[in-house]
Amino acid sequence: MLTFEQKLDICSSFSELVRKDVSLGRINFQFEDSLYDKKNVVFHLHRNGNGYIYAGLVEGAPVDDKGFLNMRDLSEDEIRSWIEKSIASLSIREEEPEPPAKRKRKRAKEQTWTNAEGQKLLLKFEDELWYVYSGLSLESAFETLEEAEAYLAEEGFSLAG
Repeated sequence: MLTFEQKLDICSSFSELVRKDVSLGRINFQFEDSLYDKKNVVFHLHRNGNGYIYAGLVEGAPVDDKGFLNMRDLSEDEIRSWIEKSIASLSIREEEPEPPAKRKRKRAKEQTWTNAEGQKLLLKFEDELWYVYSGLSLESAFETLEEAEAYLAEEGFSLAG
C-alpha cells in the first residue's frame, strides 16, 4: 500500500485539480472545470491511507452507490489512471443527461437523538457524511443516513420529537 504522502504527491501532480483541506485532517481534490455539479475527484484522502476517487461516470468502474472507488490498495499507476478517467468523465457532458439517481428521503441535516436515561446525541450531515456527536466529541461517522439511524437505534436512542 502506498503511503499517505505518496498518494498526496500523486493527487497534487494533477494541475487540473485544486486541493481543499476539509474536516478531521482529510483532503479533497476538486476539478473546478467540471461540467457537472460533482467537483470532487479525490474525496477524503486521509493520513491512514484511505481515500476515494470519483468514477461514477466512468463506464464499468467498481464504484459504491455514490460513485466512488476506494484508493486504499491501489498502485500509483492505478490511482493516476482512475484520476485521469474521472477528470475526462467530468469534462464531457452527455447530450442526454442520465436520469437522476433514486432520491434519498429528505431529512433535516441535524437531528437530536435521546435515550431512556436522557442522554442526547446529535446526528449531523457534513462533508457528505453523517456524524454522531456527544457534546463536542465525535462518536461515529457513517456514509448513509440509514447506517447512522440503525447505529443509534441499536444503542437505544430514538429521534427526539
